[in-house]
Amino acid sequence: MSEPPRKGSLLVIFLTVFIDLLGFGIVLPLLPIYGEDFARQYDLTDQQVGWLIGLLMSSFSAMQFLFLPVWGRLSDRFGRRPIILIGLTASTVFYGMFGLAALYHSLLGLFLTRIGAGIAGATISTAQAYIADTTTKEKRAKGMALIGAAFALGFTLGPMIGAGSLFLGRQVAESPWPGFVASLMSAFALLLAFVKLPESMQPESGVTAQRKLFDRSALRTALAIPSVGLLLLTSALAVFSFANFESTLSVQIDHLAMNSTKADAPLLGWLAGKIKDSGYERQEDVAIIVVCAAFAYLGVILTLAQGVLVRRLADRLSEGTMAVLGGLSALAGFALLAVATVRGSFELLVGAMAVEVVGFALVNPSLQSLISRRSDPNQQGGILGLAQSATSLARILGPVFGLRLFKQSPELPYYGAAGLMVLALVLIV
Repeated sequence: MSEPPRKGSLLVIFLTVFIDLLGFGIVLPLLPIYGEDFARQYDLTDQQVGWLIGLLMSSFSAMQFLFLPVWGRLSDRFGRRPIILIGLTASTVFYGMFGLAALYHSLLGLFLTRIGAGIAGATISTAQAYIADTTTKEKRAKGMALIGAAFALGFTLGPMIGAGSLFLGRQVAESPWPGFVASLMSAFALLLAFVKLPESMQPESGVTAQRKLFDRSALRTALAIPSVGLLLLTSALAVFSFANFESTLSVQIDHLAMNSTKADAPLLGWLAGKIKDSGYERQEDVAIIVVCAAFAYLGVILTLAQGVLVRRLADRLSEGTMAVLGGLSALAGFALLAVATVRGSFELLVGAMAVEVVGFALVNPSLQSLISRRSDPNQQGGILGLAQSATSLARILGPVFGLRLFKQSPELPYYGAAGLMVLALVLIV
């Protein structure tokens, strides 16, 4: 098919995914803000607006759930490189459309950009297959951790850039620049991949070329190996729990920022004071910026955990051991989040976030590596696409589960997530 990947291919795939995810990190925290402002054009109740924002937030993952297995099969047929290029092209186009939707205050435009990006968003799962092609089984966990580190860096710097856009004007939803900047970054990633990224599949790997795009063989293959099927379920449970945490976190912090006093939460009071000193007096604006800062903080923890901790532990521990340690850390984090919620402690919440995120940073790449290791090399693209599809479903349902429990009692989502992590640990062991 092509020459073997050059020595620096892992660095190129890391940079490509990082730059693309940087755009994702810019847009993600702003989606609820843009969506709520645009929905006010219509005669809708607060409950209806809430449903619309929920659908907007889940539309990307819903489309990924449906289409990622297709891209996985296509990558097995035609190679990893062209599918990665297609995904980056789509990111460039749809982030640009996001900017146009913001410019014209189009709620429909926002939906179309997220749906389109979800359909064509094949970069991550194909990058995982690329790493599986170019690493030995012994080095695969470290390779997969690069994807996690790229995600963490994008998730760290993206919200910072997105938060910076909030300072461009008082009407934050009127700025199209976050979308345009994200589009430019994806265009740069596309150029980098086009020039520097070689194909990873070797000619003998192309035995799947005659299979159907919607072939169920990947699912049958995964289920035929009990350990792979259990790993797919475990990975989905872990991502479901994290999505539950991720979606309720913004609501939780917003609630604390709107209702806490400096005496109740000294750290939050100090942060709010700094924001107000910059000229933002409305409590709603302060709360939004605090949420963006919290997402950036999560990204910093993820970067350190996946870029440093995971890569060092991968030389000393097996993937299974790392997955167990990560599950235990995530379980402890959820328990601490529940306690922090009951007490209304922002400081404890910040600490609990770090414990939970370190756990996820350990468990997620370890499970992905185990899935890849136990799969047929000629089926890796399809099975990793199936795994990504399962986690996309978890990202769709996790926020619905978490936010519904949050309305009943704010600590319930974290108790529920802790219970799911117990089940995941049982499956790992």
